Amino acid sequence: METLNFAAAMLSGSIVGDITMQDQIFSRYMSVCISFALMTAVTASAYLIHQDYLRFKSLGPGGTPSTWLGYLKIKFLGLFAIHDPYMPPAIPPEIYLNRVAYLTKKELPKRKGSRPVVRGIAPHRQLDQRPSSQIFAKLRKEIEGMGDRWPRRLRHGTSCLEKHGPGLFALQPINKSRHCSGEICHAHPSDGSMHLTLHPADAAIVVLRGWGERHPLSSGGWLARFVPQGFVMVYAPRTEEETEIVRKIVAAACWWIGGVDVDGKFGEGFQEEPLSDAEIEEQTKEFKRPEACPVPVFIRGSTG
Repeated sequence: METLNFAAAMLSGSIVGDITMQDQIFSRYMSVCISFALMTAVTASAYLIHQDYLRFKSLGPGGTPSTWLGYLKIKFLGLFAIHDPYMPPAIPPEIYLNRVAYLTKKELPKRKGSRPVVRGIAPHRQLDQRPSSQIFAKLRKEIEGMGDRWPRRLRHGTSCLEKHGPGLFALQPINKSRHCSGEICHAHPSDGSMHLTLHPADAAIVVLRGWGERHPLSSGGWLARFVPQGFVMVYAPRTEEETEIVRKIVAAACWWIGGVDVDGKFGEGFQEEPLSDAEIEEQTKEFKRPEACPVPVFIRGSTG
């Protein structure tokens, strides 16, 4: 009997030992699997973030430094971006606006073809359907020509907001944002597109007729510290005919920001008398003042 009890005890101990060993093996196996899964997830996340950062840098120079800090700032702002850039902005009752709309649907026929692919926030760029160098040169000439024809109310120069492309400014802005006061528009040499600020009704026509889309941060509120409410990207013109359409849109921006009727729609004429040398010197001094072009601290920095 004692022999049987001893054998049973030995068998029971052996079984318990086997179970304990199996538990240890299983525990080690699970630890290895979890560690491998975590390492894979971290590696994959790092790779995807790095690729996204490279895509951010590939958009080229703009108003945000092409650094990791600039990238992180833009990813944060992306949390508050508008969901549908093709949805036109709301149009407040006319009583709340100090200018009437400038464009009509007749002036802006529906843009042919599909919309271009657009990516980014700052930089915010068009990735395809880019213009030839000749077309962009014509667009730049149109922008500069407006400043030359209205020297007492408009001025062309390097964009304050974008920092690289040609821009157009109102010297006595009527509707101005908290930063880059008086900037009407700027063009992007890298893709031929433009950014400008329009009367809400004009912005709606531009978006609905397929000539542009809203900037991701153009919803207003606290985001207005980065870009003006109503900020719109206008797609790059592909032909000389489209360049004329874009010129009309820039004229509408001149009307909204500077109150300048460059196309003479309201009987203001088509140009002003040239400036005297003294006026040019005084205007240049005023235009170069640092406070004339304040930039939001959150996106300030060299883009390299």
